[in-house]
Amino acid sequence: MTPADLASLLRATAAEVLVERGLDPTVLPDEVTVERPRNPEHGDYATNVAMQVAKKVGANPRELATWLADALAAADGVETAEVAGPGFLNIRLAAAAQGAIVAKILAAGSGYGTADALAGTKINLEFVSANPTGPIHLGGTRWAAVGDALGRILAAQGADVTREYYFNDAGAQIDRFANSLVAAATGAPTPADGYAGAYITEIAGAIVANHPGAADLPEQQRHELFRREGVEMMFTHIKKTLHDFGCDFDVYFNESSLFASGAVDQAVAELKASGNLYEKDGAWWIASTEYGDDKDRVVLKSDGTSAYIAGDIAYFQNKRARGFDLCIYMLGADHHGYIGRLKAAAAAFGDDPDTVEVLIGQMVNLVKDGVAVKMSKRAGTVVTLDDLVAEIGVDASRYSLVRSSVNTSIDIDINLWTTQDSVNPVYYVQYAHARTCSILRNAAAFEFASVPVDLSLLTAERETRLIGVLGEFPRVVAAAAEMREPHRVVRYLEELAGAYHPFQSDDDMRVLPKGDEPVTPRHAARLELVKATQQVLANGLALLGVSAPERM
Repeated sequence: MTPADLASLLRATAAEVLVERGLDPTVLPDEVTVERPRNPEHGDYATNVAMQVAKKVGANPRELATWLADALAAADGVETAEVAGPGFLNIRLAAAAQGAIVAKILAAGSGYGTADALAGTKINLEFVSANPTGPIHLGGTRWAAVGDALGRILAAQGADVTREYYFNDAGAQIDRFANSLVAAATGAPTPADGYAGAYITEIAGAIVANHPGAADLPEQQRHELFRREGVEMMFTHIKKTLHDFGCDFDVYFNESSLFASGAVDQAVAELKASGNLYEKDGAWWIASTEYGDDKDRVVLKSDGTSAYIAGDIAYFQNKRARGFDLCIYMLGADHHGYIGRLKAAAAAFGDDPDTVEVLIGQMVNLVKDGVAVKMSKRAGTVVTLDDLVAEIGVDASRYSLVRSSVNTSIDIDINLWTTQDSVNPVYYVQYAHARTCSILRNAAAFEFASVPVDLSLLTAERETRLIGVLGEFPRVVAAAAEMREPHRVVRYLEELAGAYHPFQSDDDMRVLPKGDEPVTPRHAARLELVKATQQVLANGLALLGVSAPERM
């Protein structure tokens, strides 16, 4: 019986109890909360449902908890149900119900932890979308890790997820990039508002090598050549960097296509016709304050050119036209204003603002020997994805970036994440998986096949604690999807590793017989528990895009 199974049983039992007592069962929450007590002596699970609903039905909380305990005691899979304090209910599962969790994991395999809560929902998940004017910096790297993990988690809940990269190939920043390349090719100083770093010199040199005489072309022709070739080279590098990081996209969407196709003009015309665009001081503004934004926004400047939001508005329309039910944008710390403006744009088109979700990620710092690393050897001014991977590797990079809520800034300590022991969180989790693999390899030398498996034998405290953590995995994945918080999976894996390492290290919990000792049903049951642990560790690491090594 998993925690989700127990929650369903609790709700059904509570409804029956209330009806029998002539009380209103509709006051029950849709999902009853069950949690593992900090002290295992209190039971396997606890719930405060009696305290939640007692006042609503005019009952004493402890009395209601007593009624529930009496009813639960007769339920299959429940060994005991005891009232504690003002109305808490402590529940201990029967051994067979505990063992059933192990059987369920092994039967589901790689599907354990998946669900269909989001089945039929088409989600456009846009993340990274860094300008093709330089290598991806640490902020973009965080979104590469978190976005890819979130995509995997949403898909595990049944969603149809499209991972999309918005390719900003239009605008002033591209012109500044081209000007910087021309300056490098002609030996001129880097423009004051330009881009610097060895990568600029490398790209400029490659363009000149591919197009001899490029530096001597007429100004406009030269600018266009360096712009076109430079953007292509930079984006090729970005794609390869992301691919090597384990992050691939289904769609690379060009910003310039919105202007070339007339989508921006069409969106502006539609807003004008609906009265949601008004003219002031020679410019055209969207009345976004009418829909919850903190201020109205300029869409068309007084000189007739489009403001950046014009492309954003057309892009949202494009996503909806492609049939997406939900558009998730993952943006940097300086993009808080986009939350209001994108939701307002949706509402201005008569759409549901809730089809837009904006996640904001905070800053990332790289630290080595207690000192912040501030510059890249190649990019010059910022630390890049390539720099991070070079220091700590892909697995540690992804894991460290997903480990904390995106609402918090993080420091990545190179010394910590390269340490090969338990203080390194990713090593701690991966080593747990490697230890399960070692046990299973060594088990091949013993006659396990002829010994019947009785999972009800798994009654020791370390066994039941491990089973309890294993049973939580589906709920953790569901919560991570619902809250858009992949770090929940990371913290869960550390809890699981924390339950497994003491189990395997305890000589009283031996999985394999000693010497000539025969294989017993208890050995066989523990081997199944190890297999289940291996499966859940592998499933969780896969959701993060982190490898599950068999040897370390």
